[in-house]
Amino acid sequence: MEKSEKEWKEELTEEQYYILRQKGTERPFTGQYNNHNEDGKYLCGGCQNEVFASQAKFDSGCGWPSFDSAVDKSAVKETFDKSHGMFRTEITCAKCGGHLGHVFNDGPTATGQRYCINSAALKFTKK
Repeated sequence: MEKSEKEWKEELTEEQYYILRQKGTERPFTGQYNNHNEDGKYLCGGCQNEVFASQAKFDSGCGWPSFDSAVDKSAVKETFDKSHGMFRTEITCAKCGGHLGHVFNDGPTATGQRYCINSAALKFTKK
C-alpha cells in the first residue's frame, strides 16, 4: 500500500500518525484498548487490515494491549529493532507498514509470545 506522507497526515490523527508512521509509543495504561475485553477483531488503524483477534488478547499488566498471536502470520511483519539501546522485535502491519508495537518471548500462554501493541495503532470492530 503506497501513500504519501501528506495523505497519511490527512487520514490519521496526530497520535496515530506519530505511532503508525513515526514508530512512536503511547504512554502505558492510557490506550483505549488496554482494558478492553469485547469479542471482535482488531484492525490496523492505518489500513483496516485485520491483525489480531479478541480471543488472543490477555492482560499482561504491561500497560498496552497484549496478544499471544497475530490473526495470521502474514498479517504482520517482524523486524529486528535495536533502537533506544534495546534489542527487540518490531511488529508492523504487513499491508501498509504501519508500526503496531513489539513482540516479546515472555507470554504466559502456550505460544510464549506477548505482542505489546499501541491502542492508537488499532481499530476495533465488534463480532
